[in-house]
Amino acid sequence: MPDRVAAFRRGARAGSAPPPHLAGPLLALWWDARGDWTRAHEAAQAGEDAASAWVHAYLHRKEGDLANAGYWYRRAGRPVATGPLDQEWASIAGALLP
Repeated sequence: MPDRVAAFRRGARAGSAPPPHLAGPLLALWWDARGDWTRAHEAAQAGEDAASAWVHAYLHRKEGDLANAGYWYRRAGRPVATGPLDQEWASIAGALLP
């Protein structure tokens, strides 16, 4: 896992509140890393872009709602993920982090 992804995950697990500059799909991943699926889902659902749809898909896959996840993967223009959830989280974070 690249250093910036590992640092982002560590920061999410250690922080009590998200950094003020964090928004959209990265905010959703931040909440997910903290184990707060509901807040993660709210943050992903607020976005209309492909990145938000990708995180939204991941969250529904994690929830076990594969039909809904499939819809969001299509909206994101991404293939349905089948690997470990942790690996998918890291892939999304790596693609979205500056």
